[in-house]
Amino acid sequence: MLFVGVALLVAVGLALLVSADAGSWLGLTQMQFGQLIPLVILAIIFAAGAFSRRQKFSTIIANFGVWAGLFVVVLIGYTYREDLKDLAARVVGELSPTTAIVDSENGTATFRRGLDGHFTVASTVNGARIPLLFDTGASAVVLSYRDAAQAGIDVRDLSFTLPVMTANGTGRAALVKLDRVEVGGIARRDVRAFVAEDGALQGSLLGMTFLETLSRYSVAGDKLELAD
Repeated sequence: MLFVGVALLVAVGLALLVSADAGSWLGLTQMQFGQLIPLVILAIIFAAGAFSRRQKFSTIIANFGVWAGLFVVVLIGYTYREDLKDLAARVVGELSPTTAIVDSENGTATFRRGLDGHFTVASTVNGARIPLLFDTGASAVVLSYRDAAQAGIDVRDLSFTLPVMTANGTGRAALVKLDRVEVGGIARRDVRAFVAEDGALQGSLLGMTFLETLSRYSVAGDKLELAD
């Protein structure tokens, strides 16, 4: 019985693959549906264990219903796989606001506003993972003393001579050039930046020396969008 079912499924799959005028079935093209056939065959093979021994008819029906349900779930998931990817990205964005929802086709990265009301974006600076606070009021990317050290900058050799305004008042910073800054898949090299002296800044800032290289950036409601 198992082999008859497999043979029928193979025949249906081949017919769908070679037919050019069969149209679509449940939103799938012939090729897409044909690609599902091997998965169904595997499901039948695993389910065959349920029929290998004598069982009550009610148990057989129950087992069949379970596998039929699994097949429907797989079929629906495959049909709406692109929508599910978008949904998953949105869920990740809500649970982790610093994580970018990347649209590679349009070259954009979207972030959600955090609970503190600010946009803090996940980034890599010289290969180090460093969160940056989106700040159009900052004339440059500004790294805290600790983050700069994490990014591989020898902070002990820096000359902190430039006066800067921070949340803690007036402080001093050193001018540096970052090898590479990447935010949401958007990367820039040789980015001019400041390193704040120790204790002057708690977090690092995503300022204009990065933002001005973008084609656009915009804030709409609780969404920040960066476009390459």
